[in-house]
Amino acid sequence: MLITLPITELVPGMYVDSVTKQHEGVNGIKIKTSGLVREKSIIKRLATEGVLELLIDFTKGDVAIPAKYKPTSKSPVKNKNLASTKLSDQTKAKPAKDKSKLVNTPASITLEQEFAAASEGYERHSKKLKSLYGDITAGMAVNVKVLDEIAGEIVSSVFRNTNAMTILTRVKDKHNYNWRHMINCAIFTAVFAKYLGYKQGVVQQLAMGALLHDLGQAKIPQGILSKPSKLTDIEMSAVKKHVSQGLILAKEEEGVTPLMLDMIVNHHERLDGSGYPRGVSDQKLSRAARIMAIVDVYDAMTADKLYKEGDEPINALRYLLASNKLFDAELVQRFIKCLGVHPVGSIVKLTNERLAIVLEGNTQNPIKPKVKLFYNAKHNHHVTPKDIDLSTDNQELKILASVKPMDYQINLSRLLKDHLLV
Repeated sequence: MLITLPITELVPGMYVDSVTKQHEGVNGIKIKTSGLVREKSIIKRLATEGVLELLIDFTKGDVAIPAKYKPTSKSPVKNKNLASTKLSDQTKAKPAKDKSKLVNTPASITLEQEFAAASEGYERHSKKLKSLYGDITAGMAVNVKVLDEIAGEIVSSVFRNTNAMTILTRVKDKHNYNWRHMINCAIFTAVFAKYLGYKQGVVQQLAMGALLHDLGQAKIPQGILSKPSKLTDIEMSAVKKHVSQGLILAKEEEGVTPLMLDMIVNHHERLDGSGYPRGVSDQKLSRAARIMAIVDVYDAMTADKLYKEGDEPINALRYLLASNKLFDAELVQRFIKCLGVHPVGSIVKLTNERLAIVLEGNTQNPIKPKVKLFYNAKHNHHVTPKDIDLSTDNQELKILASVKPMDYQINLSRLLKDHLLV
């Protein structure tokens, strides 16, 4: 289990995963190494170098988790009034014409200003969810407090700048699909719910539901989940049990609302009744469940897995659009307008044989986003970056196609850091 501790609570025998907060120490050294704390002198040195807070991995150390940090079966959430809000009050809300009356929006900042915090947060969330996933597999209760904190940070970032967290979902990692899928779904759900006009408190509940929706998979044999070939009927039956397992894990936890349970139970249901586990049809599926179904499939199709490379976003969007008997057509249309035909973080080829990364969508004209040109695809070399708004009247450049970064030996993670870190 990963737990953040202040330096004052660090003791020999604990394993430091990373330093999460540090001001400049006497020697100005940035502490980045991880490892087992064997002596008090190490703690003294860390304090001298300005370390204030650390992420401790209790699965690797020799010290038990302090009692006050052990998760209980009843974990509170920050906003308790959300837990008692009726499901119908949230899922049936319609976007208001004057969104300023509906959405509690912090001051917006630029993508470049938000990217560093979003990037650091994404990796921190991934580590915490990996630990939480392992804890559940080992039989521990769901740490709702951790999930609530992650959901809150994701939603806050999305409300400051919609694109910073979204762009990070394009960075692939086939070895960590399970928990990255949880984060990505929370991000897409938050972005989409904000676009639809929901208040920030409700957006956080939806993001929390997205974090919880597949948690039951921690109880399914991982060999089945990562199997490259077609599953047998018995294996598929086992996979489908992740829904009921997720419900069992979450339903008794304080702070898990009816909205979240609805998303867990119904994210694999389809409008025509062909889904599982109950085979219910459109009349019994809430708006929250419909949103979750769309987001879940979109990220599952575009993410890399151990046995399969992720598809391009445009192909996933085409599938959702063509499957109007399975998914809410009106919501799919709005999801496409929200993300764009080429979502932020996509690498696209332009009519001048240059590659560009999409930095900002265009809800009025989704095929004409704002991009940053950075690569000559004809001669295979990087060029001086240039920001281009494809929607301007005098702009003749157009997008020819979406391309895979690895086709041009482009490291997307490095590219984002090179161009977005300020």
